[in-house]
Amino acid sequence: MVSMMRDFLKGNPDRRPRNRMPMVTFSPDVKSQSDAKVTWFGHSAFLLEIEGKTILFDPMFGKAPTPFPIRNQRYSGELPFKIQELPEIDAVILSHDHYDHLDYGSIMKLRGKVKNYFTPLGVGAHLERWGIDPNNIREHDWWDEFTFQGLKLACTPARHFSGRGLTNRNSTLWCSWAVIGQETKIFFSGDGGYGPHFKEIGEKYGPFDLTLMECGQYDARWAAIHMLPEETVQAHQDVQGRLMIPVHWGAFTLSLHSWHDPVERAVQAGEAAGVQIATPRIGESVTVGDSQYPNLPWWK
Repeated sequence: MVSMMRDFLKGNPDRRPRNRMPMVTFSPDVKSQSDAKVTWFGHSAFLLEIEGKTILFDPMFGKAPTPFPIRNQRYSGELPFKIQELPEIDAVILSHDHYDHLDYGSIMKLRGKVKNYFTPLGVGAHLERWGIDPNNIREHDWWDEFTFQGLKLACTPARHFSGRGLTNRNSTLWCSWAVIGQETKIFFSGDGGYGPHFKEIGEKYGPFDLTLMECGQYDARWAAIHMLPEETVQAHQDVQGRLMIPVHWGAFTLSLHSWHDPVERAVQAGEAAGVQIATPRIGESVTVGDSQYPNLPWWK
């Protein structure tokens, strides 16, 4: 703790971008193609369009990942879309209840568009307290499997923690998610440190056509709860992923590393391991099965 406090006070001038973040304006055109498509909105928020369904993961669209949003504002300032322009969302899926993944303002703005909410155990209580109909919320434990409009969903393990205040730490569950369609398999790691659970998930549900893997807000001193980029690539291999999109970076500063360090280290590790990594800009879509994927070093 002493060394962490020292380093936070010392600071790092490269923890935030110095120039405006490049974004691609997102124009919702859902349910118009057969191939699965993912659009990343920065940090861990992304929209999955798969087999006629639209699923929004960890929709943190607020300006700051904290209940006190004076500092640590979103790098891009704005989003690549207006929430009111989003189409009807078949489901919102949450990985845990930290402020950078579960945002009250975003949930309130989305509530008229969302039909279902899937959460790990205990997280649904936050939604109920905010006025979401409990009949539209389903909570799940690790290894729970269920069907949703023709898709198979599985709540899978993660190595992290939870809580939104000083008195409720670890009072709710955290998780990763597997989405298994007729043609495509997607894995979202949620937040967490590296561990043997990734191989277990890969053996049970892999191989995955696309993984969205946590890659950011790490430090060797808290590697138990956030993977280092090289571990992110290894976890992708463990779950038997084909294409990987690094997430949990590019929006907020929650650690000491340079803001672009996560993606640069992941790309380097991926090249060494022969792993294919897509690096879309915020708002840019990746279609599973395309012969080419976004891979330009736009952060430079």
